[in-house]
Amino acid sequence: MSDPLKVPKALQPIFTEVSQHIEEFCRKNLNDEYCQMARELAAKLCRKRPSPLLKGKPEQWACACVYVIGSINFLHDKTQTPHLPLKQVCELFGIGKSTATAKARIIEDSLNISQLDPRWTLPSKLLDNPLVWILQVDGFMVDIRNAPAELQEEAFRLGLIPFVPERK
Repeated sequence: MSDPLKVPKALQPIFTEVSQHIEEFCRKNLNDEYCQMARELAAKLCRKRPSPLLKGKPEQWACACVYVIGSINFLHDKTQTPHLPLKQVCELFGIGKSTATAKARIIEDSLNISQLDPRWTLPSKLLDNPLVWILQVDGFMVDIRNAPAELQEEAFRLGLIPFVPERK
């Protein structure tokens, strides 16, 4: 597997600056898991041709990365820990909500990201994301979490699920 934080040399300075803003924000307001996922998103944007990070300020892109990861993982939901309204994410970054949502839309469109996207779900929330676990078996949609352990093992062996839920 390739390094999810690997970026082209030409974009390394931009990634470093975006990443620093993400790390500072997450250290103060969120956690390491959000930091890692938002940095991976920024790195993925750096590898996109052409990279959208070439237009705009690094702090705007940092805010948008956290905003997208927060949205996918329901950061705004009061029952979640950590919890932070997305409007407050923008305020704490010092970025206008319209700017942040515009950049977030660019990210979502360019990387084909949707709500509950398993690729961008925090590892601690994977078990709760139904899109990770719904598989087609003999033409029927099945929640593999409710399947026998042998089927879960086979789905894991085939790379269809990130881990065997029965073991968690």
